[in-house]
Amino acid sequence: NTSLYLFTDGFADQISGNDFKKYGIIRFQKFILEQHQLNFSDQLAKIAEEFKEWKGACKQVDDVLVVGLKI
Repeated sequence: NTSLYLFTDGFADQISGNDFKKYGIIRFQKFILEQHQLNFSDQLAKIAEEFKEWKGACKQVDDVLVVGLKI
């Protein structure tokens, strides 16, 4: 059960509505590792929820693409 994730930098580069900091690539990688054993539907919901909460009232600064594949 190997999973492969491909993503743009949009999620990691998103500015927070609370403290105006970027989410960050390391934080994003840790977040994905915490979710990887869930089924993909649940992962999608968690990723969308995390992004929405982080972004808050800030405008989206970039495209966001996350693709997960189970090999």
